[in-house]
Amino acid sequence: MRTGLIGLWRWTAWGGIGLSLYAGWLTADDLRDRASSERDISAACGGLVSGAAVMDLQGGMVRAKASDYDEYRIDSRELHSSCTVYKVPGPGRTTSLFTLVVRRSDASEPMNWIGDDSGLEPFYDTDHTDRTDRTDDTENGEKSDVTAVADRRPEAWPMGDGTLGRYGDWYTTVRAECGPGSRATAPELLNVTARADYDDVSAADRERLARIARTAAETAADRIGCTTRLAALPARRLASVPAALRPAKTTGGSCGWFAAHLTQQGQDRLPDRALAIPLRNANPLEGCLLAVGPDQVGRIADELNDDQRDYARSALTHSPWWLRTASYFGPEAHTVGYEALGAQDAIIKAGTAGHADGAWWASSVCDGKPALHTLSSSYTYDDILGSRRLNTLFRAYVDDITKRRGCTDVTYPDAKDFRNL
Repeated sequence: MRTGLIGLWRWTAWGGIGLSLYAGWLTADDLRDRASSERDISAACGGLVSGAAVMDLQGGMVRAKASDYDEYRIDSRELHSSCTVYKVPGPGRTTSLFTLVVRRSDASEPMNWIGDDSGLEPFYDTDHTDRTDRTDDTENGEKSDVTAVADRRPEAWPMGDGTLGRYGDWYTTVRAECGPGSRATAPELLNVTARADYDDVSAADRERLARIARTAAETAADRIGCTTRLAALPARRLASVPAALRPAKTTGGSCGWFAAHLTQQGQDRLPDRALAIPLRNANPLEGCLLAVGPDQVGRIADELNDDQRDYARSALTHSPWWLRTASYFGPEAHTVGYEALGAQDAIIKAGTAGHADGAWWASSVCDGKPALHTLSSSYTYDDILGSRRLNTLFRAYVDDITKRRGCTDVTYPDAKDFRNL
């Protein structure tokens, strides 16, 4: 009996040692795979990011891989470049994880876009489900109210006072202004965006993205000879960015001007929903999203002729009615452009005013620096509003923001720019 117990104990001991050795081998294998993944990420992203920081996203992982395609790997010689990283949950399986985008200002290519180009749509149509708020879906998985939530492109919030950059729930963009002492070939402005390519990004991951973007911007600026001083990341955690639109009459912040305009002018055919960001007088990019809800679409439709009623029907499904105002200050004012139909994309010259393809712009000078004030309209909605309403609305916006920011030398588009609808 005793001999049998001793033998059993020995086999148990040897088994435990064997399992420990196997676990140790797996741990060492995992460590090697993670280290290899970190090196691959750093190389693909041009040494701008820590592979370890990227691997800590989404709860952390053992294996990840960067894209093998050159167009998704950072090339410091390119004006705009990016790297893409995938999580590897198992053999032969990958899922989207992370993208880093580096953009430098240039006189021939915009960094910020305005107009009615489909790429600027704030809303998915009724065939898509929400990314940020799935409570508005019907039983068959389709959206019942297309403008309730800016599920495709909500307004970015400023980090701190906005001079460091802006962020959304799944990305952070850090901006670096290249000042005195910069290399002659350095751009006026450098933007670096760190983006999570998966749903349900946690608050902790938003913080990681902000740190990754700031570190990458600092490294990239130094590499291209851009003399800059980046502000510290905010001490407070980056709050979740609202995407649900609110009643326009009671919205404040960057849309407060529109609430005041409705009080003075009445609702008429104007939007009844708004999505604002906090006001920061140092913020170099300030936007306000306005949209028309289904009840307001119905009221407007009652006033339209038969041809225009088709526009109202499409506004409830695949072609929602929306407006977006945005102002760009300092170096940002030199980075704004629009997609010109049948021609090369055009960048707007600061100090000018005009209209093109669903976009209107005015100029001013704020704190001795150029500023550009813009209005974008969705396809068909500007025709519904008409030239008088658009002209009055845009002037109300420009008057408000230039007064609030203490701007001078305001240049408005000609009235004919609003008749050309």
